[in-house]
Amino acid sequence: MDARSAAPPVIIDAHCHIASGEHTPRSFVEGVISNMMVALLAQGVRASARQLAAMYHQKMQDPLCDQLVAEMAEAGISKSILLVPDFTYALKDCELTIEESFLKHRDVLLRHPGKFEVFGGVDPRWGADGVALFERALVEFGFRGLKLYPPCGYSPSDPGLFPYYELCAKHRVPVLLHIGPTSPTLAFDTSNPFLLDEAARRFPGVNFILAHASVSFTEECVMQCSHRPNVYLDVSGYQSMLRADGSARVLRNIVSRGINHKVLFGTDWPVFRLQGNQKSFVDVLIEEGGPFSDLSDRERDLVLYKNIERLLTGAAPAARSVSAASRQG
Repeated sequence: MDARSAAPPVIIDAHCHIASGEHTPRSFVEGVISNMMVALLAQGVRASARQLAAMYHQKMQDPLCDQLVAEMAEAGISKSILLVPDFTYALKDCELTIEESFLKHRDVLLRHPGKFEVFGGVDPRWGADGVALFERALVEFGFRGLKLYPPCGYSPSDPGLFPYYELCAKHRVPVLLHIGPTSPTLAFDTSNPFLLDEAARRFPGVNFILAHASVSFTEECVMQCSHRPNVYLDVSGYQSMLRADGSARVLRNIVSRGINHKVLFGTDWPVFRLQGNQKSFVDVLIEEGGPFSDLSDRERDLVLYKNIERLLTGAAPAARSVSAASRQG
């Protein structure tokens, strides 16, 4: 019997969120729904904003992640990374403050020991108070990374983020940032991955993860991962490609580019709950003929869990500065 079929793969989902509307601004959701209505109307499907909002909220009723833990068990996912984007500076209709959102994520960590890690996000425009909150999250709450959402209106190389990157270097935790489009409520001009380049060079001891690289700026992300030692990518959001291409050709392309030591598996749960569950999202990748089925055991394990595991443990060797390298040379 094939060894791969005898032993199911270890899997860590590097990109998830709590399924609860209290963490997402109402205006953000309304923007997403407006795009859905345009797409449905073009196909002759009439649906009201109220109907779509009801469908959305029906799938966002898991504030303590009990349903997510059940789906993880069914899919063979041993751990998931919960990301906390900070929309509260840019959008003023958030139900929770970012500190309140952090506290609710800490509750999930306590409820499900060993099942989750949390990357906390703070908008750099909150100034010193934001830096203090993020440090508290690392030291007191046990958070394991920084989550950035540049479409809220800032560059990932904004100097206001440098104190956060210094904390990440000190605590040896990674930074994950959203790239590409999002709700039309927010800006797209700050979501280009090349805007990270200055920060990646200034902070060679910090590892950065470009999220959604399987659907947005794919070539640019692959290039950065190939040539910046401290830049990685995740494939979250690939489900949006499955509707147009059931073979997930874009994922097959990414894992054939010689950067599988930089690629992270992620689902962006619960964004695609209307399309399936975690098991279906895993199966489509690893089943016979799927985009990961041709990988060697070693490379498959790198993508499915070993890369993010290295980043979480601080074992991934971030780049040394040129000056430090030259002094040693």
